[in-house]
Amino acid sequence: MEKDKIRVEHSLVLTSVSISPTMAMSMAAVSFPSLHQKQTLSSSLFTPTFLPSKASSFLTKPSPKRTLTISMSMEAGIGVMASKLGMMSFFEPDGTVVPVTVIGFREGNIVTQLKTLATDGYDAVQVGYRRVRDKKLTKPETGHLQKSGIIPLRHLQEFRLTNVEGFEPNQKLVFDEIFKEGDLVDVAGTTIGKGFQGGIKRHNFKRGQMTHGSKSHRALGSIGAGTTPGRVYKGKKMPGRMGGTRTKIRKLRIVKVDKELNVVMIKGALPGKPGNLLRITPAKIVGVNIPKN
Repeated sequence: MEKDKIRVEHSLVLTSVSISPTMAMSMAAVSFPSLHQKQTLSSSLFTPTFLPSKASSFLTKPSPKRTLTISMSMEAGIGVMASKLGMMSFFEPDGTVVPVTVIGFREGNIVTQLKTLATDGYDAVQVGYRRVRDKKLTKPETGHLQKSGIIPLRHLQEFRLTNVEGFEPNQKLVFDEIFKEGDLVDVAGTTIGKGFQGGIKRHNFKRGQMTHGSKSHRALGSIGAGTTPGRVYKGKKMPGRMGGTRTKIRKLRIVKVDKELNVVMIKGALPGKPGNLLRITPAKIVGVNIPKN
């Protein structure tokens, strides 16, 4: 009986109060706020009402300092060209022996042309190196240099930069003004050509047995299965032409700059043989002057 009385009273209370749908929605929103509403309510006390909570968090955090202005296709700065002279040992003041490559400079490293975004679609500085006689160049090459009144130069290379302000045609680039001792540089050049070589010299393969009846000493050996796949995969390391390719060695340290002898000593080995043309540019370091991605 008591349970029946409670049910009757509960039904009378529900029927006596009439609630519209809009009121029910508003009451539910006030009494039972969702998780998203709780976040907006708490953030609205500290942030403007027209900004979402996630956007306000970005405004409160200090933005990191970014110096990543150089892309992978650009140089970290203007560079120069030089000639390789040879290698030697350099003794530092504390007695440490450092293997260095000595490079010298012939007449040149002159700005021959400026390329801008408006005229050529990109910003770059063209530099010429190594003076030669007039008859060593073709008429188009001679005419290109005569536009700015520049002496005949053998090699022309471009250094793509983010900005070419401060450079002008017929301007001479001095190594001492661009680099200093202790700087890191990237050096590019053509390696020494070694002709057609086998797998042992070209890819550091191991040699076969020389005794016990073995007839496979320096041969390549098996290069693939016969039935499956029945062919040789592309990119297989095999005998072929070795060297004579363009390569770049990165992050080499400048040990010594000798102004009297007009030579520079760079730690480590550089590509090519003595007399080879080298391209020296400031080192591109990921996270410092080029983006990490």
